[in-house]
Order: sequence, then structure tokens, then C-alpha cells
Amino acid sequence: DLVYKVFVFPQKTKDPHVLVRVEPEQLLQNFTVCLRSYTDLTRPHSLFSYTTKAQDNEILLFKPKPSEYRLYVVGKFVTFPIFKSIAASKHICASWESTTSIVDFWFNGKPWPRKGLQRGYTVGAEAAILLGQEQDAFGGSFNAQQSFVGEISSVYMWDTGISTSGVVAAMYNSPNEAPIFGW
Repeated sequence: DLVYKVFVFPQKTKDPHVLVRVEPEQLLQNFTVCLRSYTDLTRPHSLFSYTTKAQDNEILLFKPKPSEYRLYVVGKFVTFPIFKSIAASKHICASWESTTSIVDFWFNGKPWPRKGLQRGYTVGAEAAILLGQEQDAFGGSFNAQQSFVGEISSVYMWDTGISTSGVVAAMYNSPNEAPIFGW
């Protein structure tokens, strides 16, 4: 039970990360990932990395600078600018749907304008899911310059899209729907 617990990444390094041991039972046509992070980093860093043996960056939540988040699906990305960036806890959710290509993004429970990405693609099922490092190869090949330093908590992943009310529920560690994994 990790509710109200955090993973602390105390320093820049090419090794420490959290490996989430879960294998979705099927290919993903849709997904939603939510998490809370707290950092004062100004350099690029990875928050959530889902890589299969066939493809790195199947799903990647990446922050290239303090005022921007990126969601990658199989190497292509969409950008979500954040105009106020302070060293405070931030809750983000990103949702993607294959059939429409629609990407939803929420910052601290508020929806951002929707975008499109990778229509018709299917995310692979056998994955290495890591927090705090970006994988350039299945389960490894890390770059210290992209490592996360700070705290990550309240991580959830679903194989469906969720509503804004579902995002708010996840923000408060009370998801409405059962996730693939979460705490």
C-alpha cells in the first residue's frame, strides 16, 4: 500500500529508477497515465517511460523544460505548455485514444486543449515501465542528463480514457475506475 507515500530520487544519476512490474494482458488501444511530481529541476527529465522490446518510447511522459510537458507515443510527441512553473507539487494526467488519435492532458485537474497523435497505432503489451528515467533500450540505457530528481507519487495507469472527474479523483488518490496499476 503506497497511498500517501512518495518515491524520492535524491540526485542526478544514470542508474536509480523505479521499475513497475506489470504486464498488461492485451495490446493498448487507449491509455491514461496520471502522476504527481515535485521537483525544482530546470533541465530535461523523464517522469514515466513505457518501452517494449520492439520499440522504445512507446509511451513517454517527458519534461524538456520547466514550462513544458511532452507525451510521446511510439517516438512521436505532442507538447503541452505550462505558463506558470514554480517548485510546487504538480499533478498531471495524459490520455490517448488510438481510433481518434485524441490526446487529453490535465494539469492539476484542469484540462488543456486536446491534440492528435499516432492514429491507429497499438501500444505493445510486454513492457518495461519505469519512473524517473527515460529508456533508450528495453529496461535500460539511461542518460543521467534526463534523470528525474525530486519526488514522484500517486502513479496510476488505465487501459482506457478517463473523464475530468476521474482525473480529479486520481489527484486525491481515490480513482473512480480500477487502474491497471496504481498507488
